[in-house]
Amino acid sequence: MIGGDRDLWLRRFHGGAATGPRLVLFPHAGGSASYFHGLSGLLSPALDVVAVQYPGRQDRRAEPGVRDIRDLADRVTEVLTSGDEAGAGRPYALFGHSMGASVAFEVALRMERRGLPVVRLFASGRRAPGLRRPELPGGYGDASLLAELRLLSGTDARLLDDEDVVRMIMPALRDDYRAIGVYEWRPGDVLGCPVTALFGDEDPRVGEDDARAWAEYTTGSFELIGFPGGHFYLGERAGEVAKIIVDRLA
Repeated sequence: MIGGDRDLWLRRFHGGAATGPRLVLFPHAGGSASYFHGLSGLLSPALDVVAVQYPGRQDRRAEPGVRDIRDLADRVTEVLTSGDEAGAGRPYALFGHSMGASVAFEVALRMERRGLPVVRLFASGRRAPGLRRPELPGGYGDASLLAELRLLSGTDARLLDDEDVVRMIMPALRDDYRAIGVYEWRPGDVLGCPVTALFGDEDPRVGEDDARAWAEYTTGSFELIGFPGGHFYLGERAGEVAKIIVDRLA
């Protein structure tokens, strides 16, 4: 069963390094593992890289989408720590963008509680876990979701005018936003591993102080790194981000 789960949940786009940490990439709300294909290519000469494929999108469209961040983290953790993916004690590093940073944080908590080595969390484009505010001030209707996509500029605007594309992406996007909207950090949930918070300096949803607040959620070291760009700065800064990741994990 775990083998089948692994094929569903984890995507390896490139051959990776045989030694060193395994880096797990967690996509944003409405996103898929393929978002990280380019970053994986940049990282794979130095690291073993896998990307998480959430249910409810692409080849998993027939499955129920994300309903609860903690349940999602439970399921991902089980896949990562069972069978071949346990990696014979190989250390893990986690990189999450936007909603993916919250999922990665929860997975890191679970791994540390099991005594598994987590060497660093990279939290990208997401405010710290305890900073709550409405995810979608206009609610979860199609118009509000589309307005958010246009604000964040994560999807080609021309695609958002295509009714078939919108119909395809809307269910997973709505589920993801609802899940992150009800997610609440539990006091005392603090990591021991180092945390690197990354953000775009023109992000309309995550300011510098929002990213800096991640320092309060680890007893390990913390660093804050800003980039020119908006919420999806990663699209234009993948090479710089890859260098930072490799430098921190080498």
